[in-house]
Amino acid sequence: MTLNKKKFIPILIGFLLIFGTFTNSILACTGIRLIATDNSVVYGRTMEWGKFDLQSRVTIIPRGYSFIGLTPEGENGKKWKAKYGVVGLDMVGQDFIADGMNEKGLAAGLFYHKGFASYPTYEKDKADITITALDVTNYILSLFATIDEVRQGMEKVRVVAVVQEEIGIPVYAHWMVTDTNGNSITIEFCDGNMKIFDNPLGVITNGPTYDWHMMNLRNYINLSSVAFPDKKIDDLDFAPMGAGSGMIGLPGDNTPPSRFVRAVAWTGTARPTPTSAETVYEVFRILDNFNLPLGAAEGSDNSSDLEGMRSSTIWTTAWNLSGHVLNYHTQHNRRVRALYLDKIDFSDIGDSIIHIPLDRVKAQDIEDITPHK
Repeated sequence: MTLNKKKFIPILIGFLLIFGTFTNSILACTGIRLIATDNSVVYGRTMEWGKFDLQSRVTIIPRGYSFIGLTPEGENGKKWKAKYGVVGLDMVGQDFIADGMNEKGLAAGLFYHKGFASYPTYEKDKADITITALDVTNYILSLFATIDEVRQGMEKVRVVAVVQEEIGIPVYAHWMVTDTNGNSITIEFCDGNMKIFDNPLGVITNGPTYDWHMMNLRNYINLSSVAFPDKKIDDLDFAPMGAGSGMIGLPGDNTPPSRFVRAVAWTGTARPTPTSAETVYEVFRILDNFNLPLGAAEGSDNSSDLEGMRSSTIWTTAWNLSGHVLNYHTQHNRRVRALYLDKIDFSDIGDSIIHIPLDRVKAQDIEDITPHK
C-alpha cells in the first residue's frame, strides 16, 4: 500500500482483503512498510521483549561469509556462503539476525509466533538442507535480492525446531520480507508446512496466523481518517465531540490482533511523503504508537532480569530500502542513528562479522539549549 493517501480506507482495506486472502490461501513486535510517492520503500519495526535485555548489536556480514545451519544435532545443517553483504541487528550476543537488510535493499525481520508456528520434523538424512528458525533471516538476506528469489530459495531448505539455550525452547517465529519494489510477503510454518502469503498491506505482528489477521480486519472496515458527519435526530443536532471520530472502535490494547489492526489503520492514513528519507520520519512516528512499558511484552509473565532496562521496546528500526540506510533508536537513547550500506565495501572488510554496539553510551542524548551570556 502506497502513501498516495485516500481520505477513506474502508474501500482500500476491502480490496486488499480480497486480494490478499484469495491469491494465497519471537517477540511482541510490530512491523510496517510504507511506500513514498516516488515509489521508494521503507520498512520498520519495533523489537519488544519483557524478560531480559536482548543485548542486540549492529552486525555487518561480509560477502563470502560461510554459514552452517543448526539442527537438533548441532552445526551440521545446510552450508552456504553469503552472496550479498548484510547489515542487521542480532540477539543475545549471537550472529543470528533478528532484523536486517542486504546491499540489494532486501529487508527481512523475525517476529515471535509461539503457539502457532509448527516446523517440519527433523530428518537426519536431510541435514544438508536443514536450518533452524534463527538461521532463516541470515539465509534470506545473504543469498537473495527479490521476493521471487526468496520464494524459490525457501523451497530448497527445511526449517526445523532447535531448542535455544537462553529461553529453553525453540524460537517459534514467522517472518516479513520486503524488497525495493515494495513487495512484501509473510512466511509461516503451520502444522509442519511452510506457507508464504502475499502481504499487500505491509503489516505484521504476532499470532494468530497471517490469514486470520486478514480475516479479522473485516470487523473494522468502518474505520476512516475522516470524522463522522453531524447527524440530526428529530429536532436535535448531534456532532462529534472532537477530531478522530472516524477511528471510533479502533482497538487500543497491546495484543497482536489489536496491534495489527492499528498498524493497518495508521499506515493506511499516513501522510503522503515524497521521498524515502521523509518516509523514515513517518515510519518512526507510526511505530511510536506501539512502544510498550516494562511488563507489557512477551516474556513478562516469566521470571525476568530487567536490570538496566527502561522499556519493553528495546529498539526500533526504519530501513530505507531504496537508499540502503539503517536508521534506529533504542530504549536508552531516542536519537536516530544511521548506517549507510553503500559506504561499506562488503568484499573488503575481512572474513569475520563486524559488531557495533547499538548504544555507545546507554543514556539519552540531550541537547542543552539554555541561553548563556
